[in-house]
Amino acid sequence: MSSEITFGLDTFGDVTAGSDGALQHPAQVLRDVVEQGVLADQVGVDAIGIGEHHRDDFAVTSPDVVLAAIAAQTDRIVLGSAVTVLSSDDPVRVFERFSTLDAISGGRAELTLGRGSFTESFPLFGYDLADYEVLFEEKLDLFVRLLREQPVTWSGTTRAPLVDQAVHPATESGSLTTWVGVGGSPQSVLRAARHRLPLMLAIIGGDPARFAPLVDLYRRAVDEVGAGHLPVGVHSPGHIAPTDEQARAELFPHFKANRDRIGAERGWPPMGRHEFEREAGPGGSLYVGSPETVARKIARTVRTLGIERFDLKYSNGPMPHDQSMRAIELYGTEVLPRVRQLLAADDGAVAV
Repeated sequence: MSSEITFGLDTFGDVTAGSDGALQHPAQVLRDVVEQGVLADQVGVDAIGIGEHHRDDFAVTSPDVVLAAIAAQTDRIVLGSAVTVLSSDDPVRVFERFSTLDAISGGRAELTLGRGSFTESFPLFGYDLADYEVLFEEKLDLFVRLLREQPVTWSGTTRAPLVDQAVHPATESGSLTTWVGVGGSPQSVLRAARHRLPLMLAIIGGDPARFAPLVDLYRRAVDEVGAGHLPVGVHSPGHIAPTDEQARAELFPHFKANRDRIGAERGWPPMGRHEFEREAGPGGSLYVGSPETVARKIARTVRTLGIERFDLKYSNGPMPHDQSMRAIELYGTEVLPRVRQLLAADDGAVAV
């Protein structure tokens, strides 16, 4: 397990506060995200994922463009989306953009496809939310066909048909790693297995152990379709600082601001300190604390779910850029070596 698992960082490009407390211009936030991706590469993080939103509290609307900027300044880190909202995009254009990124980066592109937890992209690009299910189902089906990198014949109700159509550029390797992002629906888990795509679970509340039945469902479904072994990953939020107390003190106001803004739109009550502390505790989905605390919590999730990938969503509302930079450095230089050490000890115990 310890030799196979990879570790990433995810950001949605949250609009952050500057040193004076005022919100930064989105242009500065985008430049900061590039700097964060470059640092992640330097400190040994395996992958960076950038999410897509179309609202004023997030700066990134075009993850592939930002990833290309990171690609130009890095050598090894995998560059992906977290997530690409395929339902309100065109599968052909998505493939073209990420195969182009793959070429620019020397084969380091990947993407995660999902329906997204926000819906602003649907009216923005002229899609009806009443078609929410069929949009994703049809477009994912087309995208999977595009991944074969052969001429495609396809028809559906959500876009014009294709007849023996080649799509360019092809990747040099003939393969573009593509995950399906899932929030916890068994139907979505089964869809990923049916299409023979790796599964990325967004665990943003509660004990990660409660997702074990979904991982098991996915593994069994993959076996049934004869897809061989496919990886499972977890995406969860968190923050790292030198001590537990400092990490929680830094994170709470920004995590609450972000959570309460979204909650006000969706009818949730404001988040209290008790809820925050529960999620930050051993059985919650918030990975916040010192490097040792966060490493032990990540290792617990890896053991419990048997996953091959863990991505920490390090951007948290208006948290300042310098705090995120320090968290990235600690994640790469202290947390990940410690997680690998803990998992290697497990492997050794099993071997004995």
